[in-house]
Amino acid sequence: MKPKSSYKPVTKVKNPEPSKNSPDWIIWAAWADRITFEEIRKVTGLTEGQVIDRMRKSLRPSSFRLWRKRASTKSIKHQKLFKYRRKNDQAYRAG
Repeated sequence: MKPKSSYKPVTKVKNPEPSKNSPDWIIWAAWADRITFEEIRKVTGLTEGQVIDRMRKSLRPSSFRLWRKRASTKSIKHQKLFKYRRKNDQAYRAG
């Protein structure tokens, strides 16, 4: 049996970020809550509709429905909507 080379624990990420040149990056970024469609467009040049089409082709139908529901209800996926809701929440809490 080979001895351990290090005693430091290795932290494994469940879904590590793929290379930005990889087509898998678009799928990874679309699932990530904190990456907006605007940021995806800056990196890849794809519009929101093109990202949706890519997801529809890449995912199983049930997975696509789950993602679509999640992406449409999360205010974070759309930068303007996120800022608007954040502003209203802060005004609500202050008043």
